[in-house]
Amino acid sequence: MSHHPAPSPIFALIAEELGRIAADKGEVLPPLTADSRFLDGGLPIDSLDLATLLVVLEQRTGQDPFRDGFRQFTTVGELAALYTVPA
Repeated sequence: MSHHPAPSPIFALIAEELGRIAADKGEVLPPLTADSRFLDGGLPIDSLDLATLLVVLEQRTGQDPFRDGFRQFTTVGELAALYTVPA
């Protein structure tokens, strides 16, 4: 039996919102991993969808990691890490 660490709450939130965005476009979201790439990795989203996702994440988490300027990210895991609150 393989043991995978549970996804973080922010990862789950990203997955939920990406699923909603894809469904709104009539697309099906493939299974997400931390290594899923946003714009060139087969996810059915574009840069506008990504902007929508970031707005929703700010509303849902109260965090805006981009307040001080754009932070580079290409994967779901990298984006989730920007919102992870240090323990």
